[in-house]
Amino acid sequence: MAMHHARRTATLTAAAFTLPLMLSWAAPAHADAHSADPFGPACASVPKDGPGSLEGMAKEPVATAASNNPALSTLVTAVKQAGLVDTLNNAKDITVFAPTNEAFAKIPKADLDKILADKEQLTKILTYHVVGEKITPQQLDSGSFKTLQGGNLTTAASGDTYTVNGTAKIVCGDVRTANGTVNVIDTVLTPM
Repeated sequence: MAMHHARRTATLTAAAFTLPLMLSWAAPAHADAHSADPFGPACASVPKDGPGSLEGMAKEPVATAASNNPALSTLVTAVKQAGLVDTLNNAKDITVFAPTNEAFAKIPKADLDKILADKEQLTKILTYHVVGEKITPQQLDSGSFKTLQGGNLTTAASGDTYTVNGTAKIVCGDVRTANGTVNVIDTVLTPM
């Protein structure tokens, strides 16, 4: 009986070591470098810890997560002004193309102030930056997506650089939040 138990234990132990080896052998030889982690040059400037860190943002819904990231403070102000915080925080599996403070700074101050004061126009612009589905880095290679505003935006890749509508670059992509994904961009998009 002890001999039978020893054989069975040895067989189970061998199976425990063999299964992971078989699974790793069956997996693709290479995985997309962007599939598991955020990517892009601006990701290095994201705080390393706290609520604005990548780990901290992953715990919060998208509007709250953005409010914890200092590089997105102008966007957060605009989202609050348009009354979209609850809409974004309650949406499921969305992708937000989030313009940085520098992206908003490219707009002349008088024009930006006018947009911020016009809730209808502001809402159109902001909802144009939101897609009602989770977009993977692989889909960013060459994609066309319908926005919550109703228009379409396109994405393309050239090497390690991803662009949106041919003008905005994704500077930190595939940032996870509790209810969606954020791709930080360097230019405010204009609805088409």
